[in-house]
Amino acid sequence: MKKLAIISSLFIGILAFAQGIKFEDSNFAAILAKAKKENKLVFIDAYASWCGPCKLMVKNIFPLKTVGDYYNGHFINAKIDMEKGEGIGLAKKYNVKAFPTYLFINGDGEEVHRTLGYVEENDFIQFAKDAGDPNKRLTSLKQKFENGEKDPEFLKNLAGLTLYNDAEFSGKVLDRYFQSKESLDQEDVQMLLAGTQSSEGPLYKIFKARKPDIVKVIGDKYDKFDKNINLNTILKKSYNADTKTWNDNYFMTESQKFLTKEEAEKTLKRVKASRALKDKDIATYEKLTLELYKDYGAASSEELNSLAWNFFENVNTKSSLEKAVAWAQESVKKDQNYANTDTLANLYNKVGDKKNAKMWAEKSIELAKSTGQDSGDTEKLLKSL
Repeated sequence: MKKLAIISSLFIGILAFAQGIKFEDSNFAAILAKAKKENKLVFIDAYASWCGPCKLMVKNIFPLKTVGDYYNGHFINAKIDMEKGEGIGLAKKYNVKAFPTYLFINGDGEEVHRTLGYVEENDFIQFAKDAGDPNKRLTSLKQKFENGEKDPEFLKNLAGLTLYNDAEFSGKVLDRYFQSKESLDQEDVQMLLAGTQSSEGPLYKIFKARKPDIVKVIGDKYDKFDKNINLNTILKKSYNADTKTWNDNYFMTESQKFLTKEEAEKTLKRVKASRALKDKDIATYEKLTLELYKDYGAASSEELNSLAWNFFENVNTKSSLEKAVAWAQESVKKDQNYANTDTLANLYNKVGDKKNAKMWAEKSIELAKSTGQDSGDTEKLLKSL
Protein backbone atom coordinates (compact mmCIF):
# COMPACT_ATOMS: atom_id res chain seq x y z
CA MET A 1 0.00 0.00 0.00
CA LYS A 2 2.88 2.35 0.78
CA LYS A 3 4.40 1.68 -2.66
CA LEU A 4 1.02 2.28 -4.27
CA ALA A 5 0.64 5.58 -2.43
CA ILE A 6 4.11 6.70 -3.55
CA ILE A 7 3.43 5.76 -7.17
CA SER A 8 0.06 7.48 -7.01
CA SER A 9 1.55 10.69 -5.64
CA LEU A 10 4.25 10.64 -8.31
CA PHE A 11 1.61 10.18 -10.99
CA ILE A 12 -0.39 13.11 -9.64
CA GLY A 13 2.80 15.22 -9.61
CA ILE A 14 3.52 14.35 -13.23
CA LEU A 15 -0.06 15.18 -14.22
CA ALA A 16 0.15 18.52 -12.45
CA PHE A 17 3.36 19.38 -14.28
CA ALA A 18 1.92 18.23 -17.59
CA GLN A 19 -0.82 20.83 -17.19
CA GLY A 20 1.74 23.60 -17.67
CA ILE A 21 3.77 24.71 -20.68
CA LYS A 22 5.10 21.88 -22.81
CA PHE A 23 8.59 22.76 -24.04
CA GLU A 24 10.12 21.20 -27.16
CA ASP A 25 13.20 19.02 -26.76
CA SER A 26 14.93 19.75 -30.07
CA ASN A 27 17.24 22.28 -31.71
CA PHE A 28 16.16 25.75 -32.78
CA ALA A 29 16.07 24.96 -36.51
CA ALA A 30 13.68 22.06 -35.89
CA ILE A 31 11.52 24.23 -33.64
CA LEU A 32 11.28 26.93 -36.34
CA ALA A 33 10.37 24.33 -38.96
CA LYS A 34 7.60 22.96 -36.74
CA ALA A 35 6.26 26.46 -36.10
CA LYS A 36 6.20 27.23 -39.81
CA LYS A 37 4.47 23.96 -40.63
CA GLU A 38 1.80 24.55 -37.97
CA ASN A 39 1.55 28.28 -38.73
CA LYS A 40 2.37 29.22 -35.13
CA LEU A 41 4.79 31.55 -33.41
CA VAL A 42 7.68 30.21 -31.34
CA PHE A 43 7.73 31.23 -27.68
CA ILE A 44 11.25 31.19 -26.22
CA ASP A 45 12.01 31.36 -22.53
CA ALA A 46 15.50 32.86 -22.86
CA TYR A 47 17.07 32.18 -19.48
CA ALA A 48 20.38 31.83 -17.63
CA SER A 49 21.14 29.08 -15.13
CA TRP A 50 22.03 31.57 -12.36
CA CYS A 51 18.92 33.75 -12.81
CA GLY A 52 16.63 33.82 -9.76
CA PRO A 53 13.48 35.17 -11.50
CA CYS A 54 13.96 32.51 -14.20
CA LYS A 55 13.78 29.78 -11.56
CA LEU A 56 10.72 31.36 -9.97
CA MET A 57 8.91 31.36 -13.33
CA VAL A 58 9.70 27.64 -13.70
CA LYS A 59 8.40 26.99 -10.21
CA ASN A 60 5.36 29.30 -10.03
CA ILE A 61 4.09 30.22 -13.50
CA PHE A 62 5.06 27.71 -16.20
CA PRO A 63 3.30 24.74 -14.46
CA LEU A 64 -0.08 26.53 -14.20
CA LYS A 65 -2.92 24.95 -16.20
CA THR A 66 -4.23 28.28 -17.49
CA VAL A 67 -0.76 29.21 -18.73
CA GLY A 68 -0.17 25.79 -20.28
CA ASP A 69 -3.55 25.77 -22.00
CA TYR A 70 -2.88 29.06 -23.76
CA TYR A 71 0.80 28.64 -24.62
CA ASN A 72 0.49 25.02 -25.75
CA GLY A 73 -2.48 25.88 -27.92
CA HIS A 74 -0.98 28.92 -29.62
CA PHE A 75 2.81 28.49 -29.71
CA ILE A 76 5.69 26.08 -30.18
CA ASN A 77 7.49 26.52 -26.86
CA ALA A 78 11.22 26.37 -26.19
CA LYS A 79 13.45 26.87 -23.14
CA ILE A 80 16.97 27.92 -24.13
CA ASP A 81 19.92 28.74 -21.88
CA MET A 82 21.39 31.88 -23.48
CA GLU A 83 24.86 31.16 -22.10
CA LYS A 84 25.26 27.62 -23.44
CA GLY A 85 25.34 25.88 -26.83
CA GLU A 86 23.28 27.48 -29.56
CA GLY A 87 21.80 29.83 -26.99
CA ILE A 88 24.97 31.97 -27.15
CA GLY A 89 24.38 32.73 -30.83
CA LEU A 90 20.65 33.26 -30.31
CA ALA A 91 21.31 35.73 -27.49
CA LYS A 92 23.49 37.75 -29.85
CA LYS A 93 21.04 37.49 -32.76
CA TYR A 94 18.02 38.58 -30.72
CA ASN A 95 19.94 41.01 -28.47
CA VAL A 96 19.09 39.27 -25.19
CA LYS A 97 20.82 41.16 -22.37
CA ALA A 98 18.54 40.58 -19.37
CA PHE A 99 17.01 37.43 -17.90
CA PRO A 100 14.47 36.06 -18.22
CA THR A 101 13.59 37.47 -21.64
CA TYR A 102 10.56 36.06 -23.46
CA LEU A 103 10.81 36.07 -27.25
CA PHE A 104 8.04 35.48 -29.76
CA ILE A 105 9.52 34.44 -33.13
CA ASN A 106 7.77 33.64 -36.40
CA GLY A 107 8.58 30.61 -38.57
CA ASP A 108 11.11 32.64 -40.56
CA GLY A 109 13.09 33.38 -37.40
CA GLU A 110 11.94 37.00 -37.16
CA GLU A 111 11.18 38.51 -33.76
CA VAL A 112 7.65 39.93 -33.53
CA HIS A 113 7.26 40.55 -29.78
CA ARG A 114 9.12 40.33 -26.48
CA THR A 115 8.94 41.09 -22.80
CA LEU A 116 11.03 40.19 -19.77
CA GLY A 117 11.25 39.62 -16.03
CA TYR A 118 9.13 37.75 -13.51
CA VAL A 119 5.52 37.99 -14.71
CA GLU A 120 2.37 36.95 -12.85
CA GLU A 121 -0.15 34.55 -14.39
CA ASN A 122 -2.67 36.95 -15.94
CA ASP A 123 -0.05 39.33 -17.34
CA PHE A 124 1.94 36.41 -18.73
CA ILE A 125 -1.11 35.21 -20.65
CA GLN A 126 -1.89 38.76 -21.80
CA PHE A 127 1.63 39.15 -23.23
CA ALA A 128 1.03 35.98 -25.21
CA LYS A 129 -2.28 37.36 -26.52
CA ASP A 130 -0.52 40.59 -27.52
CA ALA A 131 2.07 38.56 -29.42
CA GLY A 132 -0.72 36.94 -31.40
CA ASP A 133 -2.33 40.29 -32.26
CA PRO A 134 -0.43 42.04 -35.10
CA ASN A 135 -1.66 45.42 -33.82
CA LYS A 136 -0.17 44.88 -30.34
CA ARG A 137 3.14 43.30 -31.25
CA LEU A 138 6.33 45.17 -30.48
CA THR A 139 7.11 45.51 -34.18
CA SER A 140 3.77 47.29 -34.72
CA LEU A 141 4.23 49.46 -31.63
CA LYS A 142 7.64 50.59 -32.88
CA GLN A 143 6.16 51.51 -36.23
CA LYS A 144 3.40 53.46 -34.49
CA PHE A 145 6.08 55.41 -32.62
CA GLU A 146 7.97 56.14 -35.84
CA ASN A 147 4.70 57.47 -37.27
CA GLY A 148 4.65 60.11 -34.52
CA GLU A 149 2.45 58.69 -31.71
CA LYS A 150 2.68 60.95 -28.64
CA ASP A 151 0.19 59.43 -26.18
CA PRO A 152 2.03 59.33 -22.80
CA GLU A 153 0.68 55.92 -21.74
CA PHE A 154 1.63 54.41 -25.09
CA LEU A 155 5.14 55.84 -24.83
CA LYS A 156 5.57 54.64 -21.25
CA ASN A 157 4.52 51.10 -22.17
CA LEU A 158 6.78 50.99 -25.24
CA ALA A 159 9.76 52.27 -23.24
CA GLY A 160 9.24 49.52 -20.67
CA LEU A 161 9.21 46.85 -23.39
CA THR A 162 12.48 48.05 -24.95
CA LEU A 163 14.42 49.49 -22.02
CA TYR A 164 16.74 46.53 -21.38
CA ASN A 165 17.33 45.25 -24.91
CA ASP A 166 17.26 48.33 -27.15
CA ALA A 167 18.56 51.22 -25.08
CA GLU A 168 18.98 53.53 -28.08
CA PHE A 169 15.37 53.16 -29.22
CA SER A 170 14.05 53.29 -25.65
CA GLY A 171 15.97 56.52 -25.16
CA LYS A 172 14.15 58.08 -28.13
CA VAL A 173 10.80 56.95 -26.75
CA LEU A 174 11.49 58.32 -23.29
CA ASP A 175 12.85 61.55 -24.73
CA ARG A 176 9.49 62.14 -26.43
CA TYR A 177 7.63 61.03 -23.28
CA PHE A 178 9.44 63.41 -20.93
CA GLN A 179 9.08 66.35 -23.30
CA SER A 180 5.33 66.11 -22.71
CA LYS A 181 5.64 66.02 -18.89
CA GLU A 182 5.48 69.31 -17.01
CA SER A 183 6.27 67.57 -13.71
CA LEU A 184 7.63 64.13 -12.86
CA ASP A 185 6.07 61.65 -10.43
CA GLN A 186 7.88 58.81 -8.68
CA GLU A 187 7.22 56.32 -11.49
CA ASP A 188 8.58 58.80 -14.06
CA VAL A 189 11.76 59.31 -12.05
CA GLN A 190 12.30 55.57 -11.62
CA MET A 191 11.89 55.06 -15.36
CA LEU A 192 14.28 57.92 -16.15
CA LEU A 193 16.93 56.56 -13.78
CA ALA A 194 16.60 53.06 -15.24
CA GLY A 195 16.87 54.37 -18.79
CA THR A 196 19.79 56.75 -18.28
CA GLN A 197 22.73 54.42 -18.83
CA SER A 198 25.17 56.88 -20.39
CA SER A 199 26.15 60.52 -19.99
CA GLU A 200 26.22 60.78 -23.79
CA GLY A 201 22.59 59.81 -24.50
CA PRO A 202 19.50 62.06 -24.79
CA LEU A 203 18.14 60.96 -21.42
CA TYR A 204 21.16 62.32 -19.56
CA LYS A 205 20.27 65.82 -20.77
CA ILE A 206 16.80 65.32 -19.28
CA PHE A 207 18.36 63.91 -16.09
CA LYS A 208 20.37 67.13 -15.70
CA ALA A 209 17.60 69.50 -16.80
CA ARG A 210 14.98 67.96 -14.52
CA LYS A 211 17.19 67.78 -11.44
CA PRO A 212 14.70 69.69 -9.18
CA ASP A 213 11.91 67.19 -10.00
CA ILE A 214 14.23 64.23 -9.44
CA VAL A 215 15.59 65.54 -6.14
CA LYS A 216 12.01 65.81 -4.82
CA VAL A 217 11.75 62.02 -5.24
CA ILE A 218 15.24 60.71 -4.39
CA GLY A 219 16.67 63.55 -2.29
CA ASP A 220 20.44 63.70 -1.86
CA LYS A 221 20.95 60.45 -3.84
CA TYR A 222 20.93 62.49 -7.05
CA ASP A 223 24.69 63.11 -7.03
CA LYS A 224 25.37 59.41 -6.46
CA PHE A 225 23.24 58.50 -9.49
CA ASP A 226 25.05 61.16 -11.52
CA LYS A 227 28.40 59.68 -10.55
CA ASN A 228 27.27 56.14 -11.40
CA ILE A 229 26.00 57.22 -14.84
CA ASN A 230 29.35 58.82 -15.66
CA LEU A 231 31.22 55.82 -14.27
CA ASN A 232 29.13 53.44 -16.35
CA THR A 233 29.93 55.48 -19.47
CA ILE A 234 33.66 55.27 -18.79
CA LEU A 235 33.46 51.53 -18.11
CA LYS A 236 31.74 50.87 -21.44
CA LYS A 237 34.48 52.78 -23.25
CA SER A 238 37.18 50.94 -21.31
CA TYR A 239 36.15 47.43 -22.38
CA ASN A 240 36.50 45.92 -25.85
CA ALA A 241 33.90 43.15 -26.10
CA ASP A 242 35.43 41.72 -29.29
CA THR A 243 38.92 41.24 -27.86
CA LYS A 244 37.73 40.93 -24.23
CA THR A 245 40.41 43.40 -23.12
CA TRP A 246 40.42 46.42 -20.83
CA ASN A 247 42.00 49.84 -21.35
CA ASP A 248 43.15 50.33 -17.76
CA ASN A 249 44.92 53.64 -18.44
CA TYR A 250 41.80 55.22 -19.95
CA PHE A 251 39.62 54.07 -17.07
CA MET A 252 42.00 55.24 -14.36
CA THR A 253 42.53 58.65 -16.00
CA GLU A 254 38.84 59.38 -16.57
CA SER A 255 37.44 57.90 -13.35
CA GLN A 256 39.87 59.83 -11.14
CA LYS A 257 38.12 63.01 -12.21
CA PHE A 258 35.51 62.11 -9.56
CA LEU A 259 36.95 59.09 -7.70
CA THR A 260 40.05 58.71 -5.57
CA LYS A 261 42.81 56.48 -6.98
CA GLU A 262 41.95 53.78 -4.42
CA GLU A 263 38.24 53.90 -5.31
CA ALA A 264 39.03 53.74 -9.03
CA GLU A 265 41.34 50.73 -8.60
CA LYS A 266 38.79 48.87 -6.51
CA THR A 267 35.97 49.65 -8.96
CA LEU A 268 38.03 48.42 -11.92
CA LYS A 269 38.88 45.23 -10.07
CA ARG A 270 35.19 44.62 -9.25
CA VAL A 271 34.00 45.03 -12.83
CA LYS A 272 36.85 42.89 -14.13
CA ALA A 273 35.87 40.13 -11.69
CA SER A 274 32.23 40.39 -12.74
CA ARG A 275 33.15 40.26 -16.42
CA ALA A 276 35.48 37.30 -15.84
CA LEU A 277 32.68 35.34 -14.17
CA LYS A 278 30.33 36.13 -17.05
CA ASP A 279 33.01 35.02 -19.55
CA LYS A 280 33.62 31.84 -17.52
CA ASP A 281 37.23 32.90 -16.88
CA ILE A 282 37.08 31.37 -13.42
CA ALA A 283 40.79 31.66 -12.64
CA THR A 284 40.71 35.44 -13.10
CA TYR A 285 37.40 35.75 -11.24
CA GLU A 286 38.77 33.69 -8.33
CA LYS A 287 42.00 35.70 -8.09
CA LEU A 288 40.36 39.13 -8.22
CA THR A 289 37.58 38.23 -5.79
CA LEU A 290 40.03 36.88 -3.22
CA GLU A 291 41.97 40.14 -3.47
CA LEU A 292 38.83 42.25 -3.15
CA TYR A 293 37.46 40.38 -0.15
CA LYS A 294 40.64 39.69 1.80
CA ASP A 295 39.06 41.96 4.40
CA TYR A 296 35.31 41.35 4.28
CA GLY A 297 34.11 42.70 7.61
CA ALA A 298 32.24 45.62 6.05
CA ALA A 299 30.45 43.53 3.39
CA SER A 300 26.72 42.89 3.85
CA SER A 301 25.24 39.48 4.61
CA GLU A 302 23.63 39.31 1.17
CA GLU A 303 26.84 40.27 -0.63
CA LEU A 304 28.87 37.65 1.24
CA ASN A 305 26.29 34.96 0.56
CA SER A 306 26.35 35.77 -3.16
CA LEU A 307 30.16 35.54 -3.24
CA ALA A 308 30.18 32.29 -1.30
CA TRP A 309 27.59 30.71 -3.61
CA ASN A 310 29.49 31.81 -6.73
CA PHE A 311 32.60 30.10 -5.34
CA PHE A 312 30.61 26.97 -4.52
CA GLU A 313 29.31 26.77 -8.08
CA ASN A 314 32.49 27.70 -9.95
CA VAL A 315 35.66 27.28 -7.88
CA ASN A 316 37.46 24.05 -6.98
CA THR A 317 40.62 25.28 -5.23
CA LYS A 318 40.50 23.96 -1.65
CA SER A 319 41.99 27.08 -0.03
CA SER A 320 39.61 29.35 -1.98
CA LEU A 321 36.62 27.24 -0.96
CA GLU A 322 37.71 27.50 2.67
CA LYS A 323 37.72 31.28 2.23
CA ALA A 324 34.20 31.02 0.82
CA VAL A 325 33.19 29.05 3.92
CA ALA A 326 34.42 31.99 6.02
CA TRP A 327 32.34 34.39 3.89
CA ALA A 328 29.25 32.22 4.33
CA GLN A 329 29.86 31.97 8.08
CA GLU A 330 30.06 35.76 8.32
CA SER A 331 26.89 36.09 6.20
CA VAL A 332 25.05 33.77 8.60
CA LYS A 333 26.44 35.64 11.59
CA LYS A 334 25.10 38.96 10.24
CA ASP A 335 21.67 37.69 9.14
CA GLN A 336 20.86 33.99 9.43
CA ASN A 337 18.34 32.87 6.81
CA TYR A 338 17.44 29.93 4.60
CA ALA A 339 19.61 31.09 1.67
CA ASN A 340 22.93 31.59 3.45
CA THR A 341 22.61 28.52 5.68
CA ASP A 342 21.97 26.48 2.53
CA THR A 343 25.12 28.01 0.97
CA LEU A 344 27.13 27.17 4.07
CA ALA A 345 25.87 23.57 4.06
CA ASN A 346 26.80 23.11 0.41
CA LEU A 347 30.25 24.60 0.90
CA TYR A 348 30.97 22.39 3.90
CA ASN A 349 29.96 19.40 1.80
CA LYS A 350 32.22 20.49 -1.05
CA VAL A 351 35.28 20.81 1.23
CA GLY A 352 34.52 17.40 2.74
CA ASP A 353 33.19 18.44 6.16
CA LYS A 354 30.10 16.18 6.19
CA LYS A 355 29.32 16.77 9.86
CA ASN A 356 28.93 20.54 9.51
CA ALA A 357 27.24 20.11 6.12
CA LYS A 358 24.56 17.95 7.75
CA MET A 359 24.10 20.33 10.68
CA TRP A 360 23.64 23.41 8.48
CA ALA A 361 21.44 21.59 5.97
CA GLU A 362 19.09 20.66 8.82
CA LYS A 363 19.16 24.26 10.05
CA SER A 364 18.45 25.56 6.54
CA ILE A 365 15.46 23.25 6.07
CA GLU A 366 14.10 24.32 9.46
CA LEU A 367 14.38 28.00 8.48
CA ALA A 368 12.80 27.35 5.08
CA LYS A 369 9.78 25.66 6.63
CA SER A 370 9.34 28.43 9.18
CA THR A 371 9.26 31.06 6.42
CA GLY A 372 7.30 29.10 3.80
CA GLN A 373 10.18 28.64 1.35
CA ASP A 374 10.97 25.65 -0.84
CA SER A 375 13.79 23.56 0.67
CA GLY A 376 13.75 20.81 -1.95
CA ASP A 377 17.38 21.20 -3.03
CA THR A 378 18.61 21.35 0.56
CA GLU A 379 16.62 18.20 1.40
CA LYS A 380 18.34 16.43 -1.52
CA LEU A 381 21.69 17.50 -0.10
CA LEU A 382 20.75 16.23 3.36
CA LYS A 383 19.71 12.82 1.95
CA SER A 384 23.04 12.55 0.14
CA LEU A 385 24.80 13.01 3.45
